[in-house]
Amino acid sequence: MAWVNAIIQGILTGGLYALFACGLSLLFGIMKVVNLAHGDLAIVGAYIATGVIAVTHVPFLWSIPIMVVLMAALGYALQRSVIQAALNKGELATLIVTFGLSIVIENGLQRFFSANSRSIGTGSSLLSASFSAGSQIQIGWLPVGILGIAILVLLALQYFLSASRYGRMIRAVADDRDAALLSGINARHVFGIAAAISFGTVGLAGVAYGMSGQFSPTDGNSTILLWAFAAVVIGGLGSLWGTLLGGIVLGVAQQVGGQINISYEALAGYIIFLVVLVFRPQGLTARRTQS
Repeated sequence: MAWVNAIIQGILTGGLYALFACGLSLLFGIMKVVNLAHGDLAIVGAYIATGVIAVTHVPFLWSIPIMVVLMAALGYALQRSVIQAALNKGELATLIVTFGLSIVIENGLQRFFSANSRSIGTGSSLLSASFSAGSQIQIGWLPVGILGIAILVLLALQYFLSASRYGRMIRAVADDRDAALLSGINARHVFGIAAAISFGTVGLAGVAYGMSGQFSPTDGNSTILLWAFAAVVIGGLGSLWGTLLGGIVLGVAQQVGGQINISYEALAGYIIFLVVLVFRPQGLTARRTQS
């Protein structure tokens, strides 16, 4: 039963990884931007949520929609200014710009909030509640809720991209930017919307991370960015549902590795990541390109 429990916990952990990865995959699929500040932006979302709670004294769940709106506005503003300026100079420039943005965010958070760890919703029964599945398996409601939210976010993104006017514009720009520009689409505005969605989802993931444990200003680069990249690469670059599969594969690998030996938990996930890179670099869900 210990192995079954490890697989179940890995699947639930994959929901958190998918939340981290979907915004990164969206930006790459549309703008070909590899956002090296993605993990730090998740931590920014967590700090915004704690700030909203401290200022307004609302329940921590009510702080989430406020944080998502603020993160979306930040994403739109950053894309229309810093990221767009880098895109105009080439896709490689975005790596340098987002790397610099990551450094600024991390040092700014340490300057204003110190390096101390924090958490969201401490003491709430919602975070510690669980239910039994058999005599030896205990499942927390919070991981189940995070997995459910990840699926709902992916469903909402899928519907938005396929059925809405702006979603079709985003897909048009992603498929052929020049043709989209000739048809009258404002590519910069479309990119801003995509960045707003990406920032909103990664902020949501940051809050989920803060509810699952503690977070600090340095977690963005040292932990979250690596998880997001691994999930995106395993699932397939630019594939939204691939991020869910990649997150689940990564989570199960880590939990199974931890079941063998606790020191193998992180190592097992990165071994799977390297195996996919070697044998299927386009990811598990992407089709192999024809020459």
